[in-house]
Amino acid sequence: MRKVLIANRGEIAVRVIRGCDDAGLESVAVYADADADALHVALASEAYALSGNSPADTYLDAARLLDIARLSGADAVHPGYGFLSENADFAEAVLATGLIWIGPSPDAIRTLGNKVSAREIAIRVGAPLVAGSEGTVDTAAEVRAFAVEHGLPVAIKAAFGGGGRGLKVVWELDAIEESFDSAVRESQAAFGRGECFVERFLSRPRHVEAQILADGRGNVIVVGTRDCSLQRRNQKLVEEAPAPFLTPAQREQIYSSAKAICREAGYAGAGTVEYLLAEDGTVSFLEVNTRLQVEHPITEETSGIDLVLAQLTIASGGDLPVTDDPEPRGHSFEFRINAEDVGRGFLPSPGTIASFHPPTGPGIRVDTGVRAGDVVSPQFDSLLAKLIVTGADRQQALRRARRALAEFEIAGLPTVLPFHRAVVQTPAFSSPDHLGVHTGWIESEFSEPLPGDAQYATAQPETARRTITIELDGRRVALGLPAGLLEGLTGGGAVGRPGSAAEESGVDGGAVDSATLRSTMGGSVVKWLVEAGAEVAEGDPVLVVEAMKMEATVAAHRAGILAVWLVAPGDTVALDTAVASIHR
Repeated sequence: MRKVLIANRGEIAVRVIRGCDDAGLESVAVYADADADALHVALASEAYALSGNSPADTYLDAARLLDIARLSGADAVHPGYGFLSENADFAEAVLATGLIWIGPSPDAIRTLGNKVSAREIAIRVGAPLVAGSEGTVDTAAEVRAFAVEHGLPVAIKAAFGGGGRGLKVVWELDAIEESFDSAVRESQAAFGRGECFVERFLSRPRHVEAQILADGRGNVIVVGTRDCSLQRRNQKLVEEAPAPFLTPAQREQIYSSAKAICREAGYAGAGTVEYLLAEDGTVSFLEVNTRLQVEHPITEETSGIDLVLAQLTIASGGDLPVTDDPEPRGHSFEFRINAEDVGRGFLPSPGTIASFHPPTGPGIRVDTGVRAGDVVSPQFDSLLAKLIVTGADRQQALRRARRALAEFEIAGLPTVLPFHRAVVQTPAFSSPDHLGVHTGWIESEFSEPLPGDAQYATAQPETARRTITIELDGRRVALGLPAGLLEGLTGGGAVGRPGSAAEESGVDGGAVDSATLRSTMGGSVVKWLVEAGAEVAEGDPVLVVEAMKMEATVAAHRAGILAVWLVAPGDTVALDTAVASIHR
């Protein structure tokens, strides 16, 4: 292995680039148009354009990625997490071209990456499970039948996904149809596949997982456990290692079943076996993530094992870094710093980073893919950085975390920092005797008021780029520039011109009209849930908007008749854009 193509973006691409450098390997970055000036592009040995902006046209375009691998002379591919990292067809295509795939085999990805067949393996090795569908479900009617038989709530899950995308928890029978459709759409957008299955949803569980390393020859170790219970919209916000307050019996059950599942699947590389820990102490297998996790740094900090270097070694045919499960040393937290407005329900909030000042000090590590001046686009994930804080024990790590979070300053767009600063002071999370949070705690029990920041209410990034051809030393070269900059240079800038479309329409100008329904987040319009001319009640969901690979609904702000739509599916809207009127 000499040169690694990293089929990803953002902080994980930066992390793998640095791992390659530590191993003495060259790295190849790829980038969407919106990422042309990103940190991972600057740090890699070389970088190639994917020529597009949507996930499907860029980081999910397997053929283009393989073309770049050949063009660059790469001999290995690291998929990072998300995108094609758990796509067995892509892994197979990489191997078929003679490249090294830095991950488990395509067969292992198919078996364990598919949550349905992973359940079957878990049953065979005796791992505990909740009731679930036999195979995938093709229609909302099948979900309804399962819910009638087993009771509510139920969870509709993307069979080939992860990270909370394509996961919908249903508490009422009448919500099944739209929840199923939304899960399929999210799964298709994030992972290129829309298959889903259904299982019973455990109320108020903890989320506990085991980080494994395997060499494909039957040797499997558990590098450590993590607790990832602090989630919003089924996506993790805070993780810690090792998972606190586990009994010896629970720890043994997790360790033994995680190893058995991976041995049964012939696993090789890094992976994570995830569990739910019910209120009564019951451990229930959840899924296997056949890739590196976002939260891998806290396991690195408490085990002393570099998981990226271990991946590179295993993919090259090498051995595990240790032969036995390492005992944890100290305690570590990871805080995901996302571009989300906590005062508006953690809405994704793309924008431009005006300043970025991370904390320093003992036990502090910051993994990031951004810097001041970067544009955070709505097409991709909202993760800006990961703050990893380690101490001799959990209470010292918490004290360091409070200090580090107070020092962390990001300006230009909303972030989740206000939530993190509040949660590390909350007794339910910081108690020295027990962990009082669960996977639904943020939505149901967290009560700290976190107001929205009005200064960012209308901030939206410019992500459009245009490509022109220039002549450089007698050679024709394609040059990509932000569209606004290019228009300004050529005298064609339209911003602020009298008679612009926005000014002439008058949609957002003049006095505020109480009948106007406005978008509560920026993003792309997915679909209308209500026909124009229909009667709606206050609070009824009427519009679906997608940003940063997550869907959200815009609800009617008052009762009345929904008048003509002002936006259509596929349109891009900013926060507070007028989308319709509701007349009484």
